[in-house]
Amino acid sequence: MKKFKSIVFLFFAIFFISCSDSSSTKSDIKKMHWDRDMCDRCKMVISEKKFAVQVINPVTNQTFLFDDLGCAISWFEEENQTWFKEAKIWINDAHDGSFIDAKKAIYTKENITPMGYGFSAYTQNTKPKNEKYFSFTESVNLIKMRNDQYHQEK
Repeated sequence: MKKFKSIVFLFFAIFFISCSDSSSTKSDIKKMHWDRDMCDRCKMVISEKKFAVQVINPVTNQTFLFDDLGCAISWFEEENQTWFKEAKIWINDAHDGSFIDAKKAIYTKENITPMGYGFSAYTQNTKPKNEKYFSFTESVNLIKMRNDQYHQEK
């Protein structure tokens, strides 16, 4: 009987642990109110449906909205947010406008984007042909370099 109770306890423990996954999923994405929601950094109205970014704080589940990947990355630096690595970041696929995981996306540069950072996100299935591609990390580093250069010129 004791062995049976141990097995039942183990089963429920595994069940509850698997159900309490704290990582964000697509269901965490807020409905966007195009031309009404404002960027949490620059306060511009978000209207470009292929460049919007949502950042979810993993501790508070609070969602922050941005009109461009550059605004999101800059906001983390300017506001001294320490949870960047843990953040769940969703970005619109520039091909079809659906939200995709920004950290897994493929980026192209030199695009016309709301804040001029130039990064468009894609999945493996939607990426344009014959382009130079950047990872999320490479894109973030290029944005940070641009911001540093801008601040040095001021």
